[in-house]
Amino acid sequence: MAEDVMKTALLDRHMKEVFDWSDSDLPVRDALWDYFMEKNGKDTIKTEEAMLPFLKDTDDKIESFVNENLKK
Repeated sequence: MAEDVMKTALLDRHMKEVFDWSDSDLPVRDALWDYFMEKNGKDTIKTEEAMLPFLKDTDDKIESFVNENLKK
């Protein structure tokens, strides 16, 4: 159980704690949710499906995705 918590710890950190280019207080998880909601035309089901892989991805993969897609 503790391993599951560790895997998603990055998702619960604030954007500005993880990314030096961000000043957002949003958790990484919420920033990703907002990104996919916009991309999927506010379709919650599609957004939920898009978010599922992030629950299993490594921190490096998540950071890479955020850097490539959310960095402005």
